[in-house]
Amino acid sequence: MAIWRKWSRPKTESKYPARLTMHQLWMVSLSAPVSRDKDASRTTLYPFTRIDDAKAERWLAEQWEITTPEQLIGRLGRLARFGYRAQFQRVLGFAPLAWDVGLYVDISRRGFACGMLTEVDTWRLLKDIVPAVAGTYGSWNEYADHYLQGRQVWRNNLRGTRDENFPAPQSASDEHLKALLDPANRTSPWNLAPWEAISNPDRPRPGR
Repeated sequence: MAIWRKWSRPKTESKYPARLTMHQLWMVSLSAPVSRDKDASRTTLYPFTRIDDAKAERWLAEQWEITTPEQLIGRLGRLARFGYRAQFQRVLGFAPLAWDVGLYVDISRRGFACGMLTEVDTWRLLKDIVPAVAGTYGSWNEYADHYLQGRQVWRNNLRGTRDENFPAPQSASDEHLKALLDPANRTSPWNLAPWEAISNPDRPRPGR
């Protein structure tokens, strides 16, 4: 029954048919490392391939204790200003901005999905972090490397806590990033929106 309900939900494109521009896809793609779920959408602002607003709301409440728009904006503000990277810098010797940005974009998209953010406000929030990201990294490879190293520190910090077994093995994240970076992967958003796209004038993407 649960499987039937899942596949009976409308596809995301039926509710949001407009294709993202190159700049929009680039911004959405900043969260591509975060979700490895099969139902994750990496080419729409909405985070899932099928409409499931309740799933986004549950995830924000359970994983981040976010239940109101005010809490959402507060969390995004902290991730944008300092996040985890200041703490991780003491371990890594550098601040892994990509880790905080991946979480920032993922939370923003889920906030949009459950109605805590409007579409206009979500795009504004994503645009706000572009200068820092584009000024820090020169490729998706560099972005992926900092994300993975940030994730490793995060996992290590969970040792000895009740959440120790919560995250997937680092190898799962490694394989996911490897697939995203594979130039032969025609579905990877990082190939559909190359890193340099954000520095060029925005343009519509080719049709399906």
